[in-house]
Amino acid sequence: MATAIHWYSLCAVTLFLKMFALSAYQGFHRLSRRTFVNPEDAEVFNKPPASAELPQVQRAAKAWLNDLENIPIFLGLGTAYVLTGASPEAATWLFSTFTIARILHTLMYLLGLQPWRTIAYAVGIFCLLGMSLNIGLVLYRLS
Repeated sequence: MATAIHWYSLCAVTLFLKMFALSAYQGFHRLSRRTFVNPEDAEVFNKPPASAELPQVQRAAKAWLNDLENIPIFLGLGTAYVLTGASPEAATWLFSTFTIARILHTLMYLLGLQPWRTIAYAVGIFCLLGMSLNIGLVLYRLS
């Protein structure tokens, strides 16, 4: 059976790769349409700067911002979870479910699918709450 640190590390790397793929998605759309808002980027392709980002790039940017609100919290709680020695069995489910929920949230955001995006978001939040509860129980027992 894998340890909590194993699942934490696996999920942290997976979340990094998901965010990297989201950046690549933005780059793909900018490059394939040669549409750049930043003047220096447009200049490389001898194009005038666009007045606005492409809709796909805007949607990906919003998904990225949502990741920046949630993934650092996961990383912080995950570190506390591992360091306090909270339940390794629960870690397997909490860490992996959070990671899957974030992947699904991004996909639903890019595809514009509601209520699925909100459901994926809520599942991730419940995982963070579960992590907090497990950490709290360990700390309560230690006091």
